Amino acid sequence: MTADPQAPAAEAPTVPVLSAAGLHVRFRGHGGRGTARAVDGVDLDVHAGEIVALVGESGCGKTTLARTLLGLEKASEGRVEFEGAPLRYRSKALKAYRRRVQLVLQDPSGSLNPRHTVYEAVAEGLRIHEGAAPDEEARVAAALARAGLRPPERFFLRYPHELSGGQRQRVVIAGALVLDPEVIVADEPVASLDASVRGEILALLLRLRDDLGLSALVVTHDLGLAWNIADRVAVMYLGRIVEVGTVEEVLSAPRHPYTRALLSVLPEADAGDPVILSGEPPDPTVIPAGCRFHVRCPVLASGEAERAGVADRCRTEDPGVLPAGRGTHAACHWARVRAESAG
Repeated sequence: MTADPQAPAAEAPTVPVLSAAGLHVRFRGHGGRGTARAVDGVDLDVHAGEIVALVGESGCGKTTLARTLLGLEKASEGRVEFEGAPLRYRSKALKAYRRRVQLVLQDPSGSLNPRHTVYEAVAEGLRIHEGAAPDEEARVAAALARAGLRPPERFFLRYPHELSGGQRQRVVIAGALVLDPEVIVADEPVASLDASVRGEILALLLRLRDDLGLSALVVTHDLGLAWNIADRVAVMYLGRIVEVGTVEEVLSAPRHPYTRALLSVLPEADAGDPVILSGEPPDPTVIPAGCRFHVRCPVLASGEAERAGVADRCRTEDPGVLPAGRGTHAACHWARVRAESAG
């Protein structure tokens, strides 16, 4: 059979700008007891010009995953890839990588030195990577302007205590932008801000994506934030991504019971009564057998999993690591049976 010359050529898959591939990060447990599997098998891609929200409860491994993607923690197994190449931990390679993948912390008051002016705070990264750059002042001014602090010269000699919370967060963002990174990893970027300012910072991140083609991984416990900013959402529970997909698919029609529970407590949720999960997240030094969520799963507790014929699998069979592609996936036996019966 000959190919149809009129048929459109298939698009080549794009290489993600940042990836976790089979990533595991383990730490010694408290008091030397056991090994905490903080990240326990994660495949995740961030593509150029894309914002991915990484959501989940405190202690689920979000920050550890983000730190590992930044090269601040070393993977116990698996690898971090940047533009398809594995991250190398030699000092020169790691320094070059950290210029292109920048961190934005959640607490600008803690991340800004109170004795440094705004100018010094923004210029610091530039000086570390380039020394005395002849165009330093122009680049600091441009970064501040991009972050929404205009006219930038007005802020040069101010100190953090003279700024509002939103202005301090903009200074932190400017400190990342001055190095012209391709990716920003933002850990709870608006958690410490007043509600009136949060929307402004989220709008800024979206504008940076649109104007500069910047990619971002935004770590948050707030699914409402994910709805407003993300292209895709990855939901994390006990070291694993348990659901991933476009923001519309995951937040409008969640498949995993954990995602449903997180969404049910949002003020704007219209899915009935809030789902209150029993107990605390399990100890990461003792991962439950089977689905790691089954000990708290309302679907299993209500008998729905039993009626679907998957209760035993929930208790004994690991649903596995979700693939990193752009499809929508849920690590849930019950969700898979429902999807098969609907299809």
